[in-house]
Amino acid sequence: MCGRYHVDEETVKEIEKIIHLADENVRKRASINFQMQARDLHPTETAPVLTASDSGLECNLKRWELPGFQGKQVLFNARSESALEKKSFRESMEHRRIVILAVWFYEWNRNKEKNTFYRKGKPILFMAGIYNHYEAGDCFIILTTQANVSVKPIHDRMPLVLEENKIIPWIFDQQKTMEYFRKVPFLLERKAEYEQLSLL
Repeated sequence: MCGRYHVDEETVKEIEKIIHLADENVRKRASINFQMQARDLHPTETAPVLTASDSGLECNLKRWELPGFQGKQVLFNARSESALEKKSFRESMEHRRIVILAVWFYEWNRNKEKNTFYRKGKPILFMAGIYNHYEAGDCFIILTTQANVSVKPIHDRMPLVLEENKIIPWIFDQQKTMEYFRKVPFLLERKAEYEQLSLL
């Protein structure tokens, strides 16, 4: 699930706003040196993420994938409830938590019909994730949780979306990690192309 999401110019503006509102000790190195055009992002592509560093909050580009367990297979998400139990994710869960920003994300139902999920009145969704270091560069995955009632009719999983005031604690405070796993994500709005076509 969550194999595609959308970013646009508002994504960078929201990153800048988060940095501006962050504590001075957190935002020391949080500079943005890239442009963002409106587009859908797919696994293996690079995307902007918020991460912690020794000097504070950073915003940079990382590739959306982790090496899979079978040859050329790649992973683009992981179950948040069991990530700490898995050797391949544990260290990243403890030390390399990130936030991925999206205007909306997509899910497909059993009939392979695309649904768009977004938050009404909010320009950006904040998705929890983790990353790791590799020779070719840093790569990340999105953490998922059980779908809430707004997503469940389409898919049984959804991204672990965070409230804006949980971004800094998620990235910097390891003790908060399990607390976020137990919370049901807020409700989302849904648009479906096939429903719009049926009205016509």
